[in-house]
Amino acid sequence: MSKPRSQPKRERILDVAEELFALHGYDGVTLRQIAKGAGVDVALASYHFGKKLDLFNAVFERRAELLNSARLDALRACQQSADSQGPSVEQIIEAFLRPLELAQETGDPGWQHYLALIAYINNSPYWGPRMMSKLFDQLVSEFIAALRKALPDARDEDLYWCYHNLSGALTLTLAQTGRIDKLSGGKCLSADFEAAYNHMIPFVAAGFRQVCGKSASR
Repeated sequence: MSKPRSQPKRERILDVAEELFALHGYDGVTLRQIAKGAGVDVALASYHFGKKLDLFNAVFERRAELLNSARLDALRACQQSADSQGPSVEQIIEAFLRPLELAQETGDPGWQHYLALIAYINNSPYWGPRMMSKLFDQLVSEFIAALRKALPDARDEDLYWCYHNLSGALTLTLAQTGRIDKLSGGKCLSADFEAAYNHMIPFVAAGFRQVCGKSASR
């Protein structure tokens, strides 16, 4: 669990906290455990971040801007390359999901921990409304607007329910519970993000079209 001492202490604290929060949740981790894993005194962790809640927020915010930028860049790219009708539902959903796959496959274990932490927070009735909206609602609104153009007959409530289902499927994928590994007898692996998104994109797109109006299909 301890991080290389050559790494700046502040970053070591964030990395260890990210891993422990992802594995055990907020209540299952103490500031002392984080400090021990980072090889620093508790006083130094408190000096850099204050209380455990402040550190929890700092961990959650650290990678959010990078992730949001990558997803918006992907959305802008598919919008610019599309015709006057705009990108298809599949292209929009792919822009939403593929940057997550790329982050997960960087070889940086921090991204795996961070995305698992997103799953934990998004699935929590306590943390979800307190933390997800601040960092991700603007991004989601951009994608909803793109989907509204791709599905012009859709009612707003249908778009949001479909997004809700997409978010649920994504949360389970990010959590990497290993459930699908056991159910499939090893034919499917929760760590196979490429396969996960290859299946999720057409599945979710079909759901959007079915719920939001087949007449919008292109």
